[in-house]
Amino acid sequence: MSRTTLPLNAIHAFLVTARHLNLTHAARELCITQGAVSRKIAALEHWLGLSLFDRHARGLRLTPQGAALLPELRQGYELMAQASEKARRTQASIRLKAPTCAMRWLVPRLMALEQQQPELHVALTTTLDHASQLDNFDAAIVYGKPHRDAITLFDESLTPVMAAGTSLPASPAELAGMTFLHPTDDMRDWQCWLQGQGIAVTMQRNQHFSTMDLAISAAIQGFGVAIADSNLVESDIASGRLVKPFTGEVKTGAAYSLLQRPPGEAPPLLAELVAWLGQDQNVTQSPLSAGLV
Repeated sequence: MSRTTLPLNAIHAFLVTARHLNLTHAARELCITQGAVSRKIAALEHWLGLSLFDRHARGLRLTPQGAALLPELRQGYELMAQASEKARRTQASIRLKAPTCAMRWLVPRLMALEQQQPELHVALTTTLDHASQLDNFDAAIVYGKPHRDAITLFDESLTPVMAAGTSLPASPAELAGMTFLHPTDDMRDWQCWLQGQGIAVTMQRNQHFSTMDLAISAAIQGFGVAIADSNLVESDIASGRLVKPFTGEVKTGAAYSLLQRPPGEAPPLLAELVAWLGQDQNVTQSPLSAGLV
């Protein structure tokens, strides 16, 4: 063994053996044979040029040299373990699942978080299943009635939106002559908003989409007026791509909530991600969110 090569495996075997002062117990913890433990200790003693243990009938006893060396070797090994754990934490990825329609709200916040904490990595997976649970993920955004075991991110609040620069209706009644963009295969969201305003409008021209995100994208391109959650279009409105022709909004009773793994199962930095998404932020537009069309 080279004198310039620090025998880390042998040092680890010494630290474990010094804690037990018993080769059988040390071998069990290290998952090797007693003979292998003895050989590692002997190799370290040879490398150091001194004896670490005295063997006697009842087991082992540290020599004066071994007892003097033990605290510094233990401290050094613990420092290496802490440094390795710190490095592991900085590279850990958090598996986050979110419904596709939430991307317009979520992506700007993840971009801002990356600027604040570049060591926090999020592996994002989108889904069309609004009510799915954690499954194999560390955190999940779900849509529906507020979850008892989840953090409510925001309550759904519906409002009409349309492309900036288009001719805006002077009143809700003038919507009748426009194309209604629906986020589902029915008309329930538009009907909810119209009922909330106390008006009745005949929807003659309709286009249905499978997600709210697609309906919003169609509105941005000038295909009609969409009904959208005001939280999901905040970046588009701030950037001037969308406008709200009316101020009235209607709460549906649904919410976007964040589920997370319990602390004992959580990956590093999950608490930081949850705290970031759960706080009240004024995030407008990020470079990536501008491409969500």
